[in-house]
Amino acid sequence: MKRIYQTLLLICLIIPLGVSAQDKTYSLDDCIRYALENTIEVKNAKVDEKISESVVKETIGIGLPQIDGSVNVTNNPKLPRFYAMYDPNAEGGLFPLGDIPGIKAGDLVALPNFFQQPNSGNAGITINQLIFNTQYLVGLKASNTYKELAYRSTEQTEIQVIENTAKAYYAVLVNNERINLFDNNIARVDSLLRTTRAMYENGFAEQIDVDRTQVTLNNLKSERLNFLNLQALAYGLLKFQMNYPMDQPIAVSGSLSDLRVNDNLFNEYKEGWDYKNRIEYKMLDTQRRLQELDIKNKLSQSMPSLNGFISAGYSTMSPTVGGIFKTESGVEKTDMYGPDSWYGYSSIGVTLNVPIFSGMQRAQRLQQSKLELQKIENKFSSLKQAIDLSIQQNTITYQNSLETLKSQQENMELAERVARVTKIKFEQGVGSNIEVTDAESSLRAAQVNYYNALADAILSKIDLDKAYGKIIPANYATATPQN
Repeated sequence: MKRIYQTLLLICLIIPLGVSAQDKTYSLDDCIRYALENTIEVKNAKVDEKISESVVKETIGIGLPQIDGSVNVTNNPKLPRFYAMYDPNAEGGLFPLGDIPGIKAGDLVALPNFFQQPNSGNAGITINQLIFNTQYLVGLKASNTYKELAYRSTEQTEIQVIENTAKAYYAVLVNNERINLFDNNIARVDSLLRTTRAMYENGFAEQIDVDRTQVTLNNLKSERLNFLNLQALAYGLLKFQMNYPMDQPIAVSGSLSDLRVNDNLFNEYKEGWDYKNRIEYKMLDTQRRLQELDIKNKLSQSMPSLNGFISAGYSTMSPTVGGIFKTESGVEKTDMYGPDSWYGYSSIGVTLNVPIFSGMQRAQRLQQSKLELQKIENKFSSLKQAIDLSIQQNTITYQNSLETLKSQQENMELAERVARVTKIKFEQGVGSNIEVTDAESSLRAAQVNYYNALADAILSKIDLDKAYGKIIPANYATATPQN
């Protein structure tokens, strides 16, 4: 009995956890956070950031000591000969030839290689250090600016993801309100149908009144079913924008009643407005600085550069391959004539490279970079005009949507009042059923127009936020969706 009780208790604990895990609800901020963490575009942008950081480290590494080691073993089955003019009277030669039958003075002779053994070995290490190079200094600045451009690109991607996710979220929210509206209308018309049927049974209404009301109710139910299918598509779009699994359910939290229309929004946005608030301007400014650094890099190519080096190692020669890998016992390596010994060598120095003449290549490359900078400067004026036009268009659109929303809200309130009064009059026997159905139709049309206007106002507000650079990804910190 105790075991059964423990099993039931475990089941009771597990079931709520399973339900809670599946019934996640997402607010607008939750949807945006999820999208910023999971969309492929943002993930790839983050990878580009890491690539840019790697490029910066790679550039820094150029200025660090470059150390290379090498080991070389060479076998020459046939050594090359030395060539000289034969002179039997030459004196002081290291290898006097004497008289050679058949060879006379002035003939070219091929002498055996007296200075090289068939087998040789070398093991050494070389250290190169950049001492001064203007191109390297410019490259350091350019690499950091390149990293900044990657971060700007990520921000631009995140802004687009936030915009798309917010629009999809509000579409779902508006549709949820419309579904609730359908439910309320169906309940109201169903109540009207029962009232009309009761009046018909008592002789105060006609069969056509009942039929007319029944048709209205059937149409509402059919429209609600169709709208539920459209809502499924809206949820699918939201999942797509969030990169949320399509086969998993999702629910949104929030209410349109929480939204407030701000008539002073334009004045608030105009205060402190600057083109630099737009990510497009920031990216173009970063590209300009990159191009200016490219010009400096082209100029630095005509500047001298200084490098230092240290080289050290050991080398040997031997008539046999095996002799390379051993040292004769009893012979000091310092002995000048020690056989089969490895002898050390070293060198230290600096290299100064001074570009003198390269034709017209450097000058033309510099000119090309300057012209590219001129193109970027021209884009600034074009971008400012585009931003001004975007602000003007979205401001007018938002203003119009606010006026339309106010008008449609007033119309909906009036239609609700007319529908309520006509129903009361019908129930009291001083009105007709056709007046009630007409009032219900007018109310539904007013409600549809109101929610369409509300959706337009929300979307135009998002567009206006983007135009003024008010969509800031940094405002969305990582958080866990509410359950």
